[in-house]
Amino acid sequence: MTSTASALGRATGRARPPDRRKLADNLTGWGFAGPATLIILGFSLVPMAWALALSFTDSDLMSGGRNVGLDNYRALVADPVFHQALRNTGLLLFCYLPASLAAGLLVAVLLNRKVRGIGFYRTCFLVPYIASATSAGLLMGYIFDRDFGLLNGMLVKVGLPAQGLLSSPSQAMLVLTVIFFWTRFGFTVVIYLAALQEINKEILEAAAIDGAGRWAVFRHVIVPSVRHMTVFLAIWGVIDVLQFFDLVMTTTKGGPANATVTIVYYIWQLAFTYFTAGYGAAVAYTLFAGTLLLVVTGLLVARRRGAMR
Repeated sequence: MTSTASALGRATGRARPPDRRKLADNLTGWGFAGPATLIILGFSLVPMAWALALSFTDSDLMSGGRNVGLDNYRALVADPVFHQALRNTGLLLFCYLPASLAAGLLVAVLLNRKVRGIGFYRTCFLVPYIASATSAGLLMGYIFDRDFGLLNGMLVKVGLPAQGLLSSPSQAMLVLTVIFFWTRFGFTVVIYLAALQEINKEILEAAAIDGAGRWAVFRHVIVPSVRHMTVFLAIWGVIDVLQFFDLVMTTTKGGPANATVTIVYYIWQLAFTYFTAGYGAAVAYTLFAGTLLLVVTGLLVARRRGAMR
């Protein structure tokens, strides 16, 4: 009887009555997802829209300020600190990303073996990543301190001259790159390790039977099998580097002489130290546009080369 009524409704062009059970399921789903959705809208999209409007003003966060049009964005062209922040962030990206991907895959291959104590070794690489950035920054600030640091103490004991390290304009950013690598490297290893465990063992066995050596298996089997994860980690790494803030805050605070100031740290300075929130919002949206451009370009290149489906 019901099927006959449905067929008659379709034949006469009338829509079927709504399924009450489906409607109830949708309402239940939105009941659970609704609060989280409101939180995301309230704490993400609304502040983003407010910051965009703020970037066209000379607001100091205490007042709305007056509309200055595109003056904040034009000022970026002649801002030497902004250019320095771009160079520092670019140096970090250039040094960290290739080293992290290459070393992360090699270490993951080594940790993908069944040896005694392998769980302990895997944990050792993960601990720096899950440790708080504040504790890592304070620890590394002690190790790399110019006057009382552990590293300089060891250098002096073996007869080598002490280094400026975090107090040297020529060394500070490289030292921060090493610290950043140490704190983030574990995530790359874990993701690659998960990808390696998904590779079909029969493929590896077939390659070994065909006479392929370890390097040939690594190059022609392992690397192509994890390329989708490489794309993910590359994009994740770009976003992570462009958001680099916490270690700068706990170690150098952008010094010496702006040698370690990064884009996000500069945004924080503009908004909460110099109280030029409008200009800081313009820098933030410039960073957002640059990040979006890099991510979209990376995805298009990866898709064209077949690294993504």
